[in-house]
Amino acid sequence: MQLTKSIDDSRILFLDAECVSGEPDFELLSDDMKALWRHKAKSVLRTTEFTEEELRESYTNNAGIYAEFGKIVCISVGFIYIDKAKGNLKSIKLKSFAGPDEDILLQDFADLLNNYYPNASKGYICGHNIKEFDIPYICRRMLINGIALPNIIDVAGKKPWETAHFLDTMEMWKFGDRKSFTSLKLLAAVLGFPSPKDDIDGSEVGRVFWEENDIDRISLYCEKDVLATAQLYLRLSLKPLLDPEHVVHVP
Repeated sequence: MQLTKSIDDSRILFLDAECVSGEPDFELLSDDMKALWRHKAKSVLRTTEFTEEELRESYTNNAGIYAEFGKIVCISVGFIYIDKAKGNLKSIKLKSFAGPDEDILLQDFADLLNNYYPNASKGYICGHNIKEFDIPYICRRMLINGIALPNIIDVAGKKPWETAHFLDTMEMWKFGDRKSFTSLKLLAAVLGFPSPKDDIDGSEVGRVFWEENDIDRISLYCEKDVLATAQLYLRLSLKPLLDPEHVVHVP
């Protein structure tokens, strides 16, 4: 793929974020937020008439995908590095910023971006559908938490050519087809690399967080998504895939 030929893979940060509803139950929202979700539910449920049970279920099942009603519980990243001691072998290091305190994990992630990418020209961020979801969601939640946006993701008002450092594997697979939405799981099956969805999927993250309190399980799932995204990027670039023994999970 022409887009990736001149890119040094070691300058790419692969990224994925996992989000849940802001509260475990609709009834725990403030009166103002209840009223606002009641209004939002009309578009979510595609009707102006719904029961209270349907309202509560719509919040549980859908609030997490909206930055105004949800929150981030995990951001996982991956860096490809060259092991010169092993004949320039490519490996990947995976790390997660995760936990119940969104402001802490977002600040830690912001510190990473500020340290490694003080400006957009220093590197790239790659993810599956990051232009439509992950980056906007992260930026909105940072501002809600009063965290200054790192330069590399502060793209409000920027022209398309000024955001060329975002490498979106979903966009790369579209080839200009704006109607297309292809999941990471499907592309893993079609292009021949391991699926990241061998335990839970995105629809179960809220339950695992609020009911099981298992942030480690969510982090592992998120890191698998990052690994799959890196494999997809390499596959689309016609480059060799990473072997399982060359994957390092950093605490």
